[in-house]
Amino acid sequence: MRATPHKALAASAFAIAALVATALPATSAAAAPAACTPAQVVANGGLESGTSPWTQSQTGLITNRTGQSAHGGTYFAWLNGVGSTHTDTLSQSVTIPSGCSTASLTFWLHVDTAETTTSTKYDKLTAKIGTTTLATYSNLDKNTGYVQKSFDVSAFAGQTVSLAFTGTEDSSLKTNFVLDDIALNTSGDTTPPGDSTRTPAAPAYTVSLSSNAAGTVWTGHQSASFTNASATPLGEVYLRLWDNYHGTCAAMPIVVSNVTGGTAGALSVNCTALKIDLPAPLTQGQSATIGFDLGITVPSGADRFGYDGAFSFIGNALPVLAVRDGAGWHLDPYTNNGESFYSLASDFSVALDHPSSLLVPATGASVDTPGTSGRTVTTATASKVRDFAWAAGPFSKISGTSAAGTPVNVYSVSGISASDSQSMLTTAKSAVDAHSARFGAYPYGELDAVIDNNFWFGGMEYPGFVLDLVSTTALTHEIAHQWWYGIVGDDQYNNPWLDEAFTDYATDLAQNKTGASCWNSVSWASSAEKISNSMAYWDTHSSRYSTVIYGYGKCALHDLRRVLGDTAMAKLLKDYATSHWYGVSTTAEFKAAAQAATTTDLTSFWTTHRIDG
Repeated sequence: MRATPHKALAASAFAIAALVATALPATSAAAAPAACTPAQVVANGGLESGTSPWTQSQTGLITNRTGQSAHGGTYFAWLNGVGSTHTDTLSQSVTIPSGCSTASLTFWLHVDTAETTTSTKYDKLTAKIGTTTLATYSNLDKNTGYVQKSFDVSAFAGQTVSLAFTGTEDSSLKTNFVLDDIALNTSGDTTPPGDSTRTPAAPAYTVSLSSNAAGTVWTGHQSASFTNASATPLGEVYLRLWDNYHGTCAAMPIVVSNVTGGTAGALSVNCTALKIDLPAPLTQGQSATIGFDLGITVPSGADRFGYDGAFSFIGNALPVLAVRDGAGWHLDPYTNNGESFYSLASDFSVALDHPSSLLVPATGASVDTPGTSGRTVTTATASKVRDFAWAAGPFSKISGTSAAGTPVNVYSVSGISASDSQSMLTTAKSAVDAHSARFGAYPYGELDAVIDNNFWFGGMEYPGFVLDLVSTTALTHEIAHQWWYGIVGDDQYNNPWLDEAFTDYATDLAQNKTGASCWNSVSWASSAEKISNSMAYWDTHSSRYSTVIYGYGKCALHDLRRVLGDTAMAKLLKDYATSHWYGVSTTAEFKAAAQAATTTDLTSFWTTHRIDG
């Protein structure tokens, strides 16, 4: 989401319904069933819904009693803490669907102890799945807060197994093992759908940065590993330094220097693209790594890249690899009206060294460890995401867990009331579950929402991390972007409707809006105006961008639902998300999938709704 201050809200102004396309008979195959529907298979993982289906070795392990606190919500599982020989067990039977090649178990663990030893493991907690021990923790793992643990359990696909946590204490000195927000997310292919024209593929970024006292200047090092998926040799790559749009070529906010693994060429596209020639062209299947020193200077302004008083918002600051596909290298200009970002699903490991007085919400799952005096290192890891963003500041933080088990954190700047923060937490928990149920389980672990009413835009999406005003509709919209742009990618510069229209449609569904009659209010500004136009068009017709992309775009999808029927439309979108999970969607592919879901010829539908491609 971007553009005008009412970007997520603009389309909501359209009331709702449909022009039914002329039905011409046609023969078409039904949409192929998905091999794996992404799901979260642990029930009551947040421990907020009583004890079922957990089995406790004794009553009261799942509790909200004083002495410990939850990671999210109110309830947690408290094992041991007796101070004498004792065993507690918490378990649940889970079924990991066959055909799901990715299965990730995560949970949050807090350990505190009366043991004083620094070398002996007197008290232990064992995490097991089936007969396999995943990890054993002890009194030596004591910490001041919760730490998230993560395990790949994909080897158990197609099996029903017991997930069990067993805590044991010796004869003296107690240790408390506290668990919360337990989840087991499954999804399809571990790699994006194959497309040998899109390269460099499988990017993996490793980043280490240190900030100044205010969190407005970050310096350090970044590396990027990648593979040439294309039959055409890859002799160069391009880094997109997107946030140089916010400065000048003489004073760049993003500075790359000391490049290794290639030779840096000239900056282009207003200093937002840096060509790096490789030592030798990579043939198909070959991999390489480049590295460079990185400097980031955050400018003033409540923006997706900017600081508002003591609070910094750092989106699109990490250089990412541009995409080369069948159309060549995509070196589109930055747009401040919407998004230019076209990137492939990537892995990130980012270490952020900062003053301990600053909270640093970020994409992915974060773990805080002590740094040098008065500093903390927040290490965030994220798998199969298209970008990485973070914020830094003395935020107020509240946390909870959605009913389906997704941990949600809301970080608010000063001036946001406690009631507004709580309202946004409630909205986020509801939205992530609503979208998960429709399109597939949320795969990114935790979800962070950073709230500031000074943003000039409605909100902005990044994987696992969103910026937003206090707005139920805007936040529901931004969270829907986790699927439409995040999981199901697209070329956001050339096909903005594929994420914005789909996201606004998803927002309507989550808010029980049917889109009745909204297409009846359509009025085109010219024959050139189309839902499928690129940002090159909308940047010269900015006053119409929200109206057409958000409003007309979602109305077209409501109309398509009325042609297909509610059940068929729901199946179409869920199957389409699954088949493009971590991949890239195109207009042509979506049109083909929609046509395969109905015997009605949709040719006139696309023409009437001005969707080309």
